[in-house]
Amino acid sequence: MTELIADGDEITDDARARRNVARLAAAQALTGANSAVIFATGAIVGATIAPSVAFATVPISMYVVGLAVGTLPTGAIARRFGRRAAFVIGTGFGVITGVLGSLAILRGSFALFCVATFLGGLYGAVAQSYRFAAADGASEAFRPKAVSWVMAGGIFAGLLGPQLVQWTMDVWQPYLFAFSYLAQAAIALVAMAIVAGVDMPKPAPADLHGGRPLLEIVRQPRFIAAALCGTIAYPVMNLVMTSAPLAMQMCGLTVSDSNFGLQWHIVAMYGPSFFTGSLIARFGAPVIVAVGLACEAVAAMIGLSGLTAMHFWATLVMFGVGWNFGFVGASALVLETHTPSERNKVQAFNDFLIFGLMALGSFSSGQLLANFGWSAVNLVVFPPVLLGLCVLALVWSSKRRTRLAAVDVSTDFRP
Repeated sequence: MTELIADGDEITDDARARRNVARLAAAQALTGANSAVIFATGAIVGATIAPSVAFATVPISMYVVGLAVGTLPTGAIARRFGRRAAFVIGTGFGVITGVLGSLAILRGSFALFCVATFLGGLYGAVAQSYRFAAADGASEAFRPKAVSWVMAGGIFAGLLGPQLVQWTMDVWQPYLFAFSYLAQAAIALVAMAIVAGVDMPKPAPADLHGGRPLLEIVRQPRFIAAALCGTIAYPVMNLVMTSAPLAMQMCGLTVSDSNFGLQWHIVAMYGPSFFTGSLIARFGAPVIVAVGLACEAVAAMIGLSGLTAMHFWATLVMFGVGWNFGFVGASALVLETHTPSERNKVQAFNDFLIFGLMALGSFSSGQLLANFGWSAVNLVVFPPVLLGLCVLALVWSSKRRTRLAAVDVSTDFRP
């Protein structure tokens, strides 16, 4: 049954929200193939066509830069023309990514390939807003579940992307992966058809200029805690994930060992999303974020404890679980800091912080590993995780004291 609840200037409709969640989860699965293809092939193609092997990982770094650059424009487009328009434009970038990527490989153009992966980052930036869009118009109780269910689509992306590369990489010999990018363009077209059917009306004229200034919103202690935890959970995980394959190779392990670890890492990243929302609804987002950050600390401890394949696999799996709880929980916390008319600018700014920091980490992770070793990569995890836990505890203990004080005041004035 459709649930309509007036809540300030928002009307919730969980029936429509559930339909949107189904579409956005499917789009998440298809869009995730974009990043999977780039991460699986970017360094290999880069090493083949770059002027120097030292630039081999630049295409992947350009993808991460695209993620950071695309977040604020995504929010502006969604605010002006609606989320659906932003989604269609994003999938259009996905189509262009595939076409240009294939053309770059065929022509041996490293610069064009970097442009293609940058546009792939813009596509990924739009896809990151799917999780927030799923909560639009949903009741407060359903919002955490909507966010987590859309994120669950990522587990299918983790399966689809590598298989897509495996099936298509040799089709146009000797141009390795050229056909893989064309296949990705076709998948982006399918994703475009799916997001075009998302039932999200254009924003009301009042929403274009409504709400508080962004600076006022982001100065809230709750937003600071939510954004800080998101900028810790995601970049820290990404730092370790991008370093792990090379670290395993340096320790004498095989490519098969590395691929196995990354596959289960992706499963651990997105698999918990089937129930993360329910856990948030039951225990609260701050608790789930704290558990996620704690899992990342445990993962780093495992990474420091040994250099066998099992140690690397356990580290990657635990980081995947920690990322899911930390990132999904932090996303749910962001939803509590703004009104409906403020959501696009606030959510876009939150993602800009996350992926901006992640871009810096992407350029530095290889140097950290090469100069200081795998132990240093894991040791870097502890200070930010500890900071996130402390800030989270301070903000929400203060909120709890304020709530209890309000209850005491109302009790004192009760007739």
